[in-house]
Amino acid sequence: MKTIMQRNYKLLLLVLLLAFASCSFTSKTFEDPDKDKLLVQLITYVLDQGHFNPQQVNDDFSKEVFDDYLEQLDPFKRYFYASDIKEFEAYKTDLDDQIKSYDITFFNVTHDRLLQRIEESKSVYKEVLKEAFDFSTDETFSTDYENLPYANSRKEMKERWRKQLKFSTIANYDDLISEQERAVATNQSNGKIDADVNNSKNEIPVKKSLTELEKEARESTLKSLDELYDFIDDRQRKDWFAVYMNAIVEEYDPHTFYFAPEDKDRFDVAMSGNFEGIGARLQKRMDAITVNEIISGGPAWRQNELEVGDQILKVKQEDEDEALNIVGMRLDDAIKFIKGPKGTNVTLTLKKVDGTIEDITITRDIVELEETYAKSSTVIKDDKKYGIINLPKFYVDFNDYNKRNAASDLKLEIERLKEEGMEGLVLDLRNNGGGSLQTVVDMVGLFIKDGPVVQVKTAGEPKEVLKDRDKSIVWDGPLVVMVNELSASASEILAAAMQDYKRAIVIGSKQTYGKGTVQNVLDLNRMVRNNSNGDMGALKFTTQKFYRINGGSTQLEGVKSDVVVPDRYSYIDIGEKDQENPLEWDKIDAVDYDLWDSYYDYDTTISKSKQRMANNEQLKLIDANAQWVKKMRDRESYSLNYESYKATLEANEKEAKRFEKLSEYNTNLTFQSLPYELKLMEQDSVLKQKRERWHLDLSKDVYIEEALNVLNDLKMTYGIKNKVATSVKN
Repeated sequence: MKTIMQRNYKLLLLVLLLAFASCSFTSKTFEDPDKDKLLVQLITYVLDQGHFNPQQVNDDFSKEVFDDYLEQLDPFKRYFYASDIKEFEAYKTDLDDQIKSYDITFFNVTHDRLLQRIEESKSVYKEVLKEAFDFSTDETFSTDYENLPYANSRKEMKERWRKQLKFSTIANYDDLISEQERAVATNQSNGKIDADVNNSKNEIPVKKSLTELEKEARESTLKSLDELYDFIDDRQRKDWFAVYMNAIVEEYDPHTFYFAPEDKDRFDVAMSGNFEGIGARLQKRMDAITVNEIISGGPAWRQNELEVGDQILKVKQEDEDEALNIVGMRLDDAIKFIKGPKGTNVTLTLKKVDGTIEDITITRDIVELEETYAKSSTVIKDDKKYGIINLPKFYVDFNDYNKRNAASDLKLEIERLKEEGMEGLVLDLRNNGGGSLQTVVDMVGLFIKDGPVVQVKTAGEPKEVLKDRDKSIVWDGPLVVMVNELSASASEILAAAMQDYKRAIVIGSKQTYGKGTVQNVLDLNRMVRNNSNGDMGALKFTTQKFYRINGGSTQLEGVKSDVVVPDRYSYIDIGEKDQENPLEWDKIDAVDYDLWDSYYDYDTTISKSKQRMANNEQLKLIDANAQWVKKMRDRESYSLNYESYKATLEANEKEAKRFEKLSEYNTNLTFQSLPYELKLMEQDSVLKQKRERWHLDLSKDVYIEEALNVLNDLKMTYGIKNKVATSVKN
């Protein structure tokens, strides 16, 4: 979540500045003006004074930093030996003392040894790849690196590399065989015959032997490793030191992070959203570059093939013949190849969430901010007109709240929908990762008369209750809020408030993401006077925690939907509770609030919806697909025998066909843009394309269909309860 409590943040910043001024932190603090030591001093002081939950830097803390740091340096245990780890363990309970005294001995020892082992590993992988792999041998490769012991000798290390490289090569080998089989089939269908002649521009391709294909696959693996090591060699000491610093700060919570100077620049660009590229946000887990967000309206969103959870294996530029393997590459370096000028094409080799490998080509473009804004549509169901508003994030201009923001836009869209005769509203917060808290408070106020919205706790301060004080109500009709596992932070505050007031029915995943914290980004250069050490970077750290008006935290538990519907992420660990070192769930006192006074029967409506969900064949298939995706992702053992490997691939492809029906689903509902947008579309073909694409997605969305069913049911219960109430009065 972005900086959302400006007043408290400025107070915190003032306190830190005064504290730093009184302590005279300058670049001359040390006899040895070492930037790394100064950085340790700055960061540990800020976290001790400003983090919501400061840690006790003791032996237990030291052990956690030790384990996490070594795991980040060598996640596949292909560099360090058991003897190295034994030597390092002398520092295992000493890191807390080093941190407190700004001593970086442990970093220096591990850094020097890592560079030595990386250099040694170059000869290991080159030796392995000189010899042909025998794909007829029955052996397996395990990806359970956590339980893999460190190698005791060079012989063991070479064997470890051999299996890992054979695993990489067998995939290349299968790709080459498949490509050749397709080429042969194409030639035969065209009446051509294979010829044993040199290949040229107009000649029939030569059919290669399996021995030749194995060698070519091995050469491809070697090239990928050489490219990877080129990037590793480019890493500077400061890059490795940033890894060490983050091993320390991430012990506080998963959202506290140190940005090296270059990383801070990229972070600022990412936050603005104004860049040229494919329109996807990426993260690195272990060696994999993974898509964690598709930016609405961007090139990847328009192309509609890249998905959250996809791993990017290779990147190919339009003017290059071969793809670049980015597995194991630094995230920042990988992004450099994925981003690029508007109008250029980039081909990505993906490992999809179901385990299949696929190439897609995306034309880069300017990633527009417009698609982060609220958008609305109408739809007719059972002779009733309903409105749908999609809100991708809670946006605001922090320098001027009176400028365009999510709350004012939502209010405007509701008023436009009312003019079109809307009888019920669906507010879609799926994949909404949060944003401004003030807009949440104002937004809740659109649906209730007045009252508390959320409680906020800053460490060492009394709780603050944020309230809607505007007694006007913009929409008092039936309301459904849609969420999923990726609805986080501000989205959870809104959904929780609507649920606590019994103002809306929440439909979605078993629970939302579970991020009940807020972070602020602090420029560390503001903390140092007379700095001669260069840019110190920035620190993002957690300063506050949110609580529902009923007293419960949204941290970890998120918001539990009134009606739970399965989706493809149902069994995948992607929530806050699945991160390392999350802050705990807790509860504070509830505040006084009055339930929504209406004639809608929420309990009966929820019961009807649950019954429909239980009998929905599309949702049953979605749940089966989600379980299969989980099974594919959890697999840790792979055969290195080609026949077995190929048989498994074919079985997976056969199983995947069972789920092709998912994309064929259609609700037969027609969605319509509002009159003001129809006028804009006459001048803006891109906007027209975006809305047509959105409407097509809505027409295939089983969750939207059920949300509209719920609105119908709410309308019916209103009539029944209203008659009952009227008869009682009479």
